[in-house]
Amino acid sequence: MILRNLLEPVYEWYLTMQQMHVPRHVAIIQDGNRRFARQMGIDTARGHRAGADKTEEMLDWAHDLGISHITLYSFSTENFSRKQDEVSHLFALFKEKFMSVITDERVHRYKIRVQMVGDRQLLPPDLLVAVEAAEAATKDYDGFTLNIALAYGGRNEIVLVARDIVAGVQKGTINPGDIDVRMVEDHLYGGKGVPPVDLIIRTGNEYRTSNFLPWLANGHESAVYFCAPYWPLFRKIDLLRAIRIYDQRVQGKRNGNGSA
Repeated sequence: MILRNLLEPVYEWYLTMQQMHVPRHVAIIQDGNRRFARQMGIDTARGHRAGADKTEEMLDWAHDLGISHITLYSFSTENFSRKQDEVSHLFALFKEKFMSVITDERVHRYKIRVQMVGDRQLLPPDLLVAVEAAEAATKDYDGFTLNIALAYGGRNEIVLVARDIVAGVQKGTINPGDIDVRMVEDHLYGGKGVPPVDLIIRTGNEYRTSNFLPWLANGHESAVYFCAPYWPLFRKIDLLRAIRIYDQRVQGKRNGNGSA
């Protein structure tokens, strides 16, 4: 452990010095808050708060590295099946964090645009008010975009787009013959202009993407990096390793191999 603690800063510096291609859009499945809590002998609510603190730290790393879009898988449609007290704690934490956006000095210094992706109809009214307040306070910022996936499900996002387009056809504002890939992408997330995903990161030693952003990630064949640390234990060196995987994929494509 002592040797590891000595070597990790050196390796982190080494990766930072590499001339790697930096992904524009990174999507993160923040897995392991509950398992971290069990490992540390603390309650689940404190585990989720530790994860939220790690998110703030990671955003500083991402900004410094030149990543311009981050999407965080924070609460899926399947998570509604969890115990009610855990869901209530999470919603209270989300509300707190969205409200803090309004006065967060870093948000305004970095010009971070904060927006939600997911099914807003599934959120409690007080959380939705906080989400919309954060979005309104940052809507004109273009330095960095943070997308929070709440009440999100990969299949559900396609259903919502289909409903939106069908409604347009019924109103006569959309010609069925004009429906194409571009139109579907324009209707994703209420037309928020979320770009294709370059890199997906999943923590917690799980090796699946859980149908996260299927259109923008799987449809664009994004690079994927799985790592062992639970989300509260995620390190900058883990982010750099993920970027290296993306860089290898880019290099492979440029060399005509199709993949790294």
